[in-house]
Amino acid sequence: MTDNVHNKQDILEKYREAGKILKTVRTEAVEMVKVGNSLLQVADFIENRTIELGGRPAFPCNISRNQEAAHATPKIGDTDVFGKDMVKLDLGVHVDGYVADSAVTVDLSGNSDIKKAAEEALAAAIELAKPGVSTGELGASIEDSIRSNGLNPIINLTGHGLSQYEAHDDPSVPNRHVEGGAILKEGDVLAIEPFATDGVGTVHDGNWAEIYSLIRKKPVRLPAVRNVLKQVEEYRELPFAKRWLKSDKLDFVLLQLEKTGIIRPYPVLLESSGGLVAQAEHTIIVTQDGCEITTK
Repeated sequence: MTDNVHNKQDILEKYREAGKILKTVRTEAVEMVKVGNSLLQVADFIENRTIELGGRPAFPCNISRNQEAAHATPKIGDTDVFGKDMVKLDLGVHVDGYVADSAVTVDLSGNSDIKKAAEEALAAAIELAKPGVSTGELGASIEDSIRSNGLNPIINLTGHGLSQYEAHDDPSVPNRHVEGGAILKEGDVLAIEPFATDGVGTVHDGNWAEIYSLIRKKPVRLPAVRNVLKQVEEYRELPFAKRWLKSDKLDFVLLQLEKTGIIRPYPVLLESSGGLVAQAEHTIIVTQDGCEITTK
């Protein structure tokens, strides 16, 4: 083997190791999602267990409920508990920056048909994934599968590529019919993530955010801002949670960093008609004649 091939295999092994850690953490965390249990305790467990097993969180654990589709994570001191909710757990793990991304819906609401539709759509897209297939074809299979269950895909959310220290990279993997798209090739690493809903099938930004990411480095003057920026830079380009940071002026500091274009917020995404949302997601590596699921 050439050094280049060795290096490629080493990288794929890191993707696999991240996926293996994620699978363990996800399996354990699902058992904690019960009516009356604390969201913050589940999030803390997921993030701490990831580190315990030798990985790092690739982004804050998303615990999105009901009409929340994505980007919900507990706040500092959060006292919320699970009710009869449709709960999405979206987890990210990285090993040396190589990311595994997977989501599962835990239905406490009695609407298991929506959860099942998301899972079937994910299975349909994974079955199709191989070199030469387009992301547009994957999107068509997702949309067809969800609509065959009498539900709607969320058309303005997509799956995505993964690369080192990039939890969302090209190509995007649509959840609907689109013409063309990127052509899959061997070695591509993708997160495929259908969202199914009994609502209209679009999301919009909510008016709050607990997740941010660094978008550019700039010098800052105030010591409190410098202190938080130093903490933020430890996460590189990967998203981080407000509750991961320490400052007695945290709201003020984050606002300053946002205003100066150093960080960006990720508002909670809400289904536009208030519909229930289910999500299913796995990370795949495209192989010579199909794909390997790293997170299953």
